[in-house]
Amino acid sequence: MADLPSPPNGNLRRTPLWEASRAAGGRLVPFAGWEMAVQFGGLVQEHQAVRQHCGVFDISHMGVLTLQGDGVKDALQALVPTDLFRIGPAEACYSVLLNEAGGILDDLIVYDRGRRPWLEAPGDATSADTDELVLVINAACAEADTAWIRSQLKPQGFRISDRKGDGVLLALQGPEAAARLEALCGESLAGLPRFGHRDLEIDGQTVFTGRTGYTGEDGFELLLPREAGLALWQHLLAAGVTPCGLGARDTLRLEAAMHLYGNDMDATTTPLEASLGWLVHLEMPADFIGRGALEAQTAAGVPKRLVGLKLQGRAIARHGYPVLLNGEPVGEITSGTWSPTLGEAIALAYVPAAAAKLGSELAVEIRGKAEPAVVVKRPFYRRP
Repeated sequence: MADLPSPPNGNLRRTPLWEASRAAGGRLVPFAGWEMAVQFGGLVQEHQAVRQHCGVFDISHMGVLTLQGDGVKDALQALVPTDLFRIGPAEACYSVLLNEAGGILDDLIVYDRGRRPWLEAPGDATSADTDELVLVINAACAEADTAWIRSQLKPQGFRISDRKGDGVLLALQGPEAAARLEALCGESLAGLPRFGHRDLEIDGQTVFTGRTGYTGEDGFELLLPREAGLALWQHLLAAGVTPCGLGARDTLRLEAAMHLYGNDMDATTTPLEASLGWLVHLEMPADFIGRGALEAQTAAGVPKRLVGLKLQGRAIARHGYPVLLNGEPVGEITSGTWSPTLGEAIALAYVPAAAAKLGSELAVEIRGKAEPAVVVKRPFYRRP
């Protein structure tokens, strides 16, 4: 398992599924200020269940915000480098929040909900409709992200509210996920594309559903109230869906070369350096925070890039290990693990741009020994 961020000091928070996770055999560990299950039956078993069948993750530690107001997409556009007008109602996109230097404050998913009733208070609505976006943000950054977005949008009259509250957010992932969810909601999901979203009805409860995930497999993220979420978790486990913890989530996302905030990117790295240049749409006329820095970096060229590495032996590269070129340190590992799917050691690392070409031969210093590694195409795994 790749190294996970350490939690802040103080009391750990618990999701609504904490007791149910413990009852299901979950081994609980600190993570981003929360006490979460790192594994249930075993990391490899859970990993393979998602790759071959279906697994469910409790991701209720994530933040979920609702942004409302006429023109709220234009307002959010000023905070992200991705053209939000490439998506429309019922669609979503991945993006990043930036500082003025182009550094990444967090990554997030933006869901366009189209025109929805204006919320005067949680559970209340007036007859007037307005533009609505839903954002899913990282647990460790949730408070800072929320404060930052509010500071930028609230003075303009937009409403920013916590959509999740004490609710449950589940990730149902794997090649059998769609069939499992169709059996629960009684409707076909064939017309729901990747990064599409809609409200489904499960046992009389409205469930906000996005065809998104963090595993590289087909899957869905489901937001629903506390009691309904607990009932759905229990139903899925009783039906044979494998409960999965942070360990499998980490090996799955790394095989798919998905970034972990705080490891593979942070406020000191730009999306161009983090190999997320596809999120930066400098061709759009809109201004956004960090645009000047990214324009300058595009013109000058990036000094370093995040690359995928495969190690030639069985040694596992871990976060912070030095990357060597001709015996000299030139970069460092950000995430590394043994891939259960590929049977190889894989890693992400920052290296000088000149050494970032596919096929470049490097090494990783592991316990005082230089272990050969080669730069390879990402993702390491792509589902059939």
